[in-house]
Amino acid sequence: MAEIVAALEGVRRVYQMGSTEVQALAGIDVEFRQGEYWSIMGSSGSGKSTLLNLLGCIDRPTSGRYIVNGRDTDELNDDELSTLRGREIGFIFQSFNLLPQLNVLENILIPVFYQDNPRPDAEERAVMLAERMGLGDRTDHRPLELSGGQQQRVAIARALINDPPILLADEATGNLDTQTTVEILSLFDELHAEGKTILLVTHEEEVGKRAERVMHLRDGLIEGITENQPC
Repeated sequence: MAEIVAALEGVRRVYQMGSTEVQALAGIDVEFRQGEYWSIMGSSGSGKSTLLNLLGCIDRPTSGRYIVNGRDTDELNDDELSTLRGREIGFIFQSFNLLPQLNVLENILIPVFYQDNPRPDAEERAVMLAERMGLGDRTDHRPLELSGGQQQRVAIARALINDPPILLADEATGNLDTQTTVEILSLFDELHAEGKTILLVTHEEEVGKRAERVMHLRDGLIEGITENQPC
């Protein structure tokens, strides 16, 4: 059986809104193993965004444990958590989150600059990833000179630059047309086949069905997990 790359144990997340406590996650227990492809689904307010922020080490649980690659994130300081995030997790966002003043290669390389010991072949790898994403002739272009699909490919390349084992995708096809969505999901299929662990947050049923497992969230709890035969 594949090793566990991330695990949530009794995770709760409570936000203080004035004098009111809002429980976004009410006790989550789940393990993600190397090479698995999950989609995370639920209605607005179900806890999807909060869960993604915790999985990405952007936020911390109010209680419970989040373990990444054998390390309890609660025992890490902010610098250690940032380093862990950069090495273990790649992010792909709905809004791309590219820096408009940087070109394609510079955007892909951003995560490298946050590592204490960046890989020496980072620039070579960035060129290789740009070519893989079909952007070999666009490396000196800036985001506003690219289509939405091309911008998302830059974001995927950026997520891969440090070769993290886990990819988090937050509504990664939400701003794309149907054909581009198909192309991006095909890329995810390729990355999954190469052994990446993919956790995809989506509200689209057809997108969710691409994954092996679908986690259904409701009111901060796992309502159920469905096993799929990926398309």
